[in-house]
Amino acid sequence: MSAPVPEEVTFFTAVGGEETFRRLVDKFYEGVAQDPLLRPMYPEEDLGPAADRLTLFLMQYWGGPNTYSASRGHPRLRMRHAPFRVGPAERDAWLAHMRVAVDSLGLEPRLHTMLWDYLERAAYFMVNTMDPAHG
Repeated sequence: MSAPVPEEVTFFTAVGGEETFRRLVDKFYEGVAQDPLLRPMYPEEDLGPAADRLTLFLMQYWGGPNTYSASRGHPRLRMRHAPFRVGPAERDAWLAHMRVAVDSLGLEPRLHTMLWDYLERAAYFMVNTMDPAHG
């Protein structure tokens, strides 16, 4: 009789589950709250609902519960961001705050790289204009 094959551990579990994703997103929004370019893109006075949406999305993407799709449907990320002007300046500001947040987690290098590579690709994918920022 052979030994049972262990189930592959999801990224979600490997990085510490929901608590890690909440720390990531909380740290990210600390930066967004002070950012003159990004903060106006969040119409809600309280960033809490936006933080919850991002946390649930990332948890689901990385193998956690599918709460995001259950409550919001298909992610359709580009469509949901279409009303907002997302150019290179917004992308770079988003990435700067996300870099601080990812680095703050202290993940092992392989997991850090996987997470950062995904977030960087996602940020470039969201760009919907190449116009310079309008002040």
